[in-house]
Amino acid sequence: MSPHEVHQGEHDATNAYRSLSETTAHDDPRWAFGAGVDDGLGLGGAEITAPLPPGVDAADLAAYCQMLGDDALVYSHRLSEWVANAPELEEEVALANIALDLLGQARVLLSRAGHAEGLVEGREARDEDRLAFFREQSEFRNVALVEQPDDQDFARCIAGLLLFATWRLALLHRLRDSADPVVAAVADKGVKEVTYHRDYAARWTLRLGDGTEESHRRMQSAVEWVWPFAEELFRTSEEERRLVAAGVAVDPAATRGEVDAVLDQVLTRSTLTRPQVPGTGTIAGRGGRQGVHTEQLGHVLDVLQSLARRHEGATW
Repeated sequence: MSPHEVHQGEHDATNAYRSLSETTAHDDPRWAFGAGVDDGLGLGGAEITAPLPPGVDAADLAAYCQMLGDDALVYSHRLSEWVANAPELEEEVALANIALDLLGQARVLLSRAGHAEGLVEGREARDEDRLAFFREQSEFRNVALVEQPDDQDFARCIAGLLLFATWRLALLHRLRDSADPVVAAVADKGVKEVTYHRDYAARWTLRLGDGTEESHRRMQSAVEWVWPFAEELFRTSEEERRLVAAGVAVDPAATRGEVDAVLDQVLTRSTLTRPQVPGTGTIAGRGGRQGVHTEQLGHVLDVLQSLARRHEGATW
């Protein structure tokens, strides 16, 4: 391992463990479980309760923030499953740190979603905890990619992270110009975080793909496993179409060229072959953005929500 890699590992560990220990500096005693909304996220002066941009429908904004927030929340949980299971301590810390980054994004986006929801006539505002722990499966708006278990196969973990981070980074780059101040602030900070996530996954893809015969075989298999879930990432929901016109959202279809170019570059350098497999389809034209999920989301929520539902209203 090079001195640079050692330094990077120490830096990752310091960030992760400091996040878990510095709770006394924050009013929220649960801060260690994600970046704080007001103190740790760096919203650049934006407030969760900031007025909605002119002409923007509150229900549409609530749905969009749930989409982006649910992607981050569910995937954060999946990545956290690697804690105590990663092949090396350094990778365990790195994946935990990535999961914490995504959890921080999810907290703010779900808080903004809840605020916007409360502005819709006849609907009650829900805070981040209500949205995370007390929604049913059909109310989640995440893509299928983030639900999938990787069966504790490190190559699958890396393939999934490479696809997700490349796509999310392309979205966040564009969302820095969002007309919604909270979405723009999350994107601005998220670009820095997800750039690291993508680079981490790309380095490991290269290391495994262009490594031994066995590591190459397993990395190619992992890419083929994750590839069918790519197609959904570029489908545009009706809420997204309306919010694109209002200057709030990004059309995910517009990111496809950039995402494909990055993935092709990484796969080529890693001596891997781009899979030629069909994408996962929809059910009556509906997918994750419309609340239609694979059975895997139910397994995620059983774990994610169990403690909060058993001890509703408890604090720590």
